[in-house]
Amino acid sequence: MNLIRRCVRRALLAALPLLGLPFAASAVAAAPATRPNVLWLTSEDNGPYLGCYGDPHAQTPHLDRLAAEGVRYRLAFANAPVCSSARTTLITGMYPTSLGAQHHRSRVPLPAGFRLYPELLRAAGYYCTNNAKTDYNVTLDRKPWDENGPRAHYRSRAPGQPFFAVFNQTSSHESQVAPAPDKTAFRVAPERVTLPPYHPDTPEIRRDWANYHDQITVMDGQMGELLAELAREGLAEDTIVFYYADHAGALPRGKRNLHDSGTRVPLIVRFPAKWAHLAPVAPGSWVEQPVSFVDLTATLLELCGVAVPENYEGRPFLGPRAAAREEVFLFRGRMDERHDVVRAVRDRDHRYVRNYSPHRPWGQPYSYPFQVLPSMRSWHEAFLAGKCDPVQAAYWRPKPPEEFYALAGDPHEVRNLAGQPAVAAAQRALAAKLRAHLIATRDTGFIPEGMAQRLAGAGDLIAYARSPAYPIERVVDLADLAAARAPRHLAALQAALADAHPVLRYWGAQGCLILGAQAAPARPALLATLRDESADVRVAAAEALGHLGELEPALNALGEVIRSGSPAEVLAALNALDFLWLDGRAPLARVQTMVRGLQLAEPADRIPRHLLAATDAQRAPAP
Repeated sequence: MNLIRRCVRRALLAALPLLGLPFAASAVAAAPATRPNVLWLTSEDNGPYLGCYGDPHAQTPHLDRLAAEGVRYRLAFANAPVCSSARTTLITGMYPTSLGAQHHRSRVPLPAGFRLYPELLRAAGYYCTNNAKTDYNVTLDRKPWDENGPRAHYRSRAPGQPFFAVFNQTSSHESQVAPAPDKTAFRVAPERVTLPPYHPDTPEIRRDWANYHDQITVMDGQMGELLAELAREGLAEDTIVFYYADHAGALPRGKRNLHDSGTRVPLIVRFPAKWAHLAPVAPGSWVEQPVSFVDLTATLLELCGVAVPENYEGRPFLGPRAAAREEVFLFRGRMDERHDVVRAVRDRDHRYVRNYSPHRPWGQPYSYPFQVLPSMRSWHEAFLAGKCDPVQAAYWRPKPPEEFYALAGDPHEVRNLAGQPAVAAAQRALAAKLRAHLIATRDTGFIPEGMAQRLAGAGDLIAYARSPAYPIERVVDLADLAAARAPRHLAALQAALADAHPVLRYWGAQGCLILGAQAAPARPALLATLRDESADVRVAAAEALGHLGELEPALNALGEVIRSGSPAEVLAALNALDFLWLDGRAPLARVQTMVRGLQLAEPADRIPRHLLAATDAQRAPAP
């Protein structure tokens, strides 16, 4: 079958000039020696826990050797701390927040005519394979790869044809962290593991960390096999090799969090001798400039001599038109069944975070990590038992509206300096850069997920977001006021409840929810908002009213959305209902009655299962 495929491929390449198809001339005229092959080796859910990055527990000889032969990026970042949204950034070359694809597994349609990077490479004559993860978070009406799947391989290309190939390994994924119950032999004994300060010292956390280091060693061996295979094929001297992880750490407060523990990844690039002129520094050296996934696709196209489309939002960090950047921008939206809106900017020395859902904790009750990670369950149990110090307990408490970290003296980002006079100027500068980025990219993450589907209608959300109908500057400014959790903004929030635009009404209601009891003067306006035409606005107003003692109208409004809303709207209502119980506002028995018998698709069905199995002993203690 591979022989037949290669013969057909050769025939098609030969026929391109006769057919007059686009890119035919470049595909045929460019000699193989003038263009590099490119191999992407990717792992999952691991930060730079490698020997070449200085991790004392690492045993990663193959990647350490690759680093000695290549260059290491000290400040490489996934733009999102979860796999699907991170891969959206890679496959599209754009921030998912520009496309409306920031939510985990949201299956957003792409604009008509949008070209993905494998399609651009194939049009330029490259043979493109992906083995085997896709999980792009977008719906596709075509197949962008020459080969995609567990057997996809660059060997299937036509003779002399350059290739681009991706091989993805899952051995360090979150699902592989927990050791088998009877495992007793660890390469690094659990009692010798160095814990980050945000993790309490429990046996389960130590065992998960020890096994995680073992799994990273397994992953390193898999990367070594792929590199050895490239050498056996006689292709190492014609191939630029990238190794990186899809986002950072698998243990709690890594994945799903915008700190370094969730977004900073290893990135190693090896250039063979004939392409050494493209390397930014000598082999074995560090590159200090920040780079992120939105730049990775543009860089790939630049190295392969393919023009970067105008709609791509990254910039190449290698090649003739390489451009340095001073900071990277990070985001998170819904992860599985739990909503959150967080945006951040990270430069060489600092990270600034804007939490647009400060009423929610970092450690929301996600079903998946609670199921697969003993460390997550152990940490939560220690918190409920009062055995966590303030740094460890912070993960389970509502977030601050803003975070600002000086990384040199605080690599684990546990000392939030936001608001301190000594960092005021630096904080203002990064906050201004973040605001400018949100507006320039027309960030769609400020639109609730259910409302976004309705505003986009039959089209794509990016078309709506880039039209005058989306008042992005007003939205960002109001969201900033809402997230500030400051009573002085209540008048502006209350006025927004009557605005003509549903996104602004939503942030008015959300700001009242964030204020909690301090939003009491807005009670009449919130009660009127329960009749809003937008289900997302009604949900936010209902949860806010639940905190103001108006439980019956709040639960009635949530129940109506649960019964008749779209899947995204139902999920929002279920989250509000769950947190009204967790915050001690709604009796568990009443909440369980409301969700019993619901027939829902994932991820919405996870919340009823969680609630029906819950007991009041699982509620967090008051701060």
